[in-house]
Amino acid sequence: MPQLLLELLSEEIPARMQANAARDLERMARERLLAEGLLPEALKTFGGARRLTLVAEGLPERQPDRHEELKGPKTSAPDQALEGFLRKTGLSKDQLVEKDGVWFATVHRHGRATAEIVAEMVQGIVRDFPWPKSMVSGVSKLRWVRPLRRIVCVFDGEIVPFQIEGIPSGDVTQGHRFMGSAQPFRVKDFDDYAEKLQKHHVVLDPEERKAKILEEARTLCFARNLELVDDAGLLDEVAGLVEWPVPVLGDMDPAFLDLPPEVIRTSMRVHQRYFAVRNPATGKLAPHFVTIANIAAKDGGRTIATGNAKVLSARLSDARFFWNEDRKVRLEDRLEKLKGVTFHAKLGSMYDRVQRIVSMAEAIAPFVRDDDATRSKAAEAASLCKADLVSGVVGEFPELQGIMGGYYAEAEGLDPEVVDAIRHHYKPQGPNDDVPVQSVAATVALADKLDTLVSFFGIGEKPTGSRDPFALRRAALGVIRIVLSTRTRLPLKQFGSDDLLAFFADRLKVQLRDEGQRHDLVDAAFALGDDDLVRIVARVQALGEFLATDDGANLLAGYKRAVNILRAEEKKGPLPTGVAAAMTGQPAEEAALIAARDAAGASLSAALGNEDFVGAMQALAALRGPVDAFFDKVLVNSDVEAERENRLRLLANVRDLMGQVADFSQVTG
Repeated sequence: MPQLLLELLSEEIPARMQANAARDLERMARERLLAEGLLPEALKTFGGARRLTLVAEGLPERQPDRHEELKGPKTSAPDQALEGFLRKTGLSKDQLVEKDGVWFATVHRHGRATAEIVAEMVQGIVRDFPWPKSMVSGVSKLRWVRPLRRIVCVFDGEIVPFQIEGIPSGDVTQGHRFMGSAQPFRVKDFDDYAEKLQKHHVVLDPEERKAKILEEARTLCFARNLELVDDAGLLDEVAGLVEWPVPVLGDMDPAFLDLPPEVIRTSMRVHQRYFAVRNPATGKLAPHFVTIANIAAKDGGRTIATGNAKVLSARLSDARFFWNEDRKVRLEDRLEKLKGVTFHAKLGSMYDRVQRIVSMAEAIAPFVRDDDATRSKAAEAASLCKADLVSGVVGEFPELQGIMGGYYAEAEGLDPEVVDAIRHHYKPQGPNDDVPVQSVAATVALADKLDTLVSFFGIGEKPTGSRDPFALRRAALGVIRIVLSTRTRLPLKQFGSDDLLAFFADRLKVQLRDEGQRHDLVDAAFALGDDDLVRIVARVQALGEFLATDDGANLLAGYKRAVNILRAEEKKGPLPTGVAAAMTGQPAEEAALIAARDAAGASLSAALGNEDFVGAMQALAALRGPVDAFFDKVLVNSDVEAERENRLRLLANVRDLMGQVADFSQVTG
């Protein structure tokens, strides 16, 4: 079946926008094709430095004929409503059908040529494209990320003709800006297009560009007994800056290696887009770097390497100046400057925030490790943890906040645990980041994140939908990971509102869902009002394992049946209260369930007291047989009022017994 090839060639597209642009192009094309009844067999897009490309396989030559039934106005509606409906459908009144007092029209639409639909589709996509930032160039009214230069649109080997603000569609594109032929070239389909781009020094697929960068950069390093420092974020960025990536290994002045390695790597990464290189024997940075050129230089890249080394030396010289100057001022002496740094208009200065973190750390410390040394060191680290924000290096490299504070604290000779806490108090900053587990570091990291959460919830700045400007979701997940990793029994209610506790529940669902747990079990555990995350997770894990067994699944079914009966009876009047007792002449199954209730209650109480949730589930499992037998043989709504009330009490006793473990009404399975 025919193939559609689309290329939008422009001036350089920012690397950070390319991946989303490719996804948006695919989404918009797919939605518009499906709306017209055109279902491609395959659709793929590519984003690069100068072009967005789409290829759709297996499109029909024509849109299928469509027959639609359109609902019109009521037969009693004014004539104007009917006349408008007739104009819309292009039919006359005698062609309408009346059903239940409403006019209906059956409209037959002949399918249009796919090329005609594609022409409209591409024009709509280009004009409505959701670039985060765009511009208008020259006399054109078209807004695009950078000036749009060419449009290739070929369907089934033929040009799809249209024009957008003076730019005609065609089958002509061009290769690399410097290495490709000066002459544009024609393409007839995607294979021809991709092959000719390659010959004209353009690697179309971003994944192929990334693989080329890694392979050639590692080869260069290996030849010099060096090792490339992997950086996935930098790789994504540089792959979007070039069309024909050529790694070049350069040398830097070894004297700069006395700077903290984070300073060197950040300077390389942020300012120059260089990859760092290490010595595999020592694991330390080597005096080299890898830059990614967009051309294959005739001298093998020597001139590029030399020029880049000079620029890097200038950057690192600045960094060394800040590093040397910063160590002349103690962290404690920087605190006064924090009064001039606004944290948030409603929450005061960064100095005010530090005071809150200190108080929070002192309150949290006993739960992490209950000794005076931990509390004292945590308070000291908390008081100094933001001081590096007014240092020269962090002013130049904000990414190094906390890290530089650790270096400055170490240079002052502060306690190693205080140094570690300052250095790592921002952690974890993502799902793959390490968690601080040493007691002082964990305390300060928890205090920092809890202050953020409590403060912003306190002024009503809560995340909404996809909007989370203060990264509160990340902060909550950080608290959860630290608490669970260190098994800190932190009573969250003591530190936040009910809204914040519910927010933690939502974040815990995300965390456990990623680990394969069911979100409804988190609801069932949180519903008990517990705020101890360690205990909640243990309860959830035991509950999940229990419900995966036959005993668990059947007992849950029995629980729901009991609850339904109790709810139905509650509508008639108050339920009988108290404990169901043995009665003369009662069925054996009723007596057996009463005995099982008593035995399970004793076992359950002991297990829960020891936080043995596996044992608690085993205690509940003993109820499964008696509950099944009770429902099978015993009539709850007996004509004898005393029997009915006792059996309702028994069902309520079983419900309440299970409710000590979790709120089973929250379980959806």
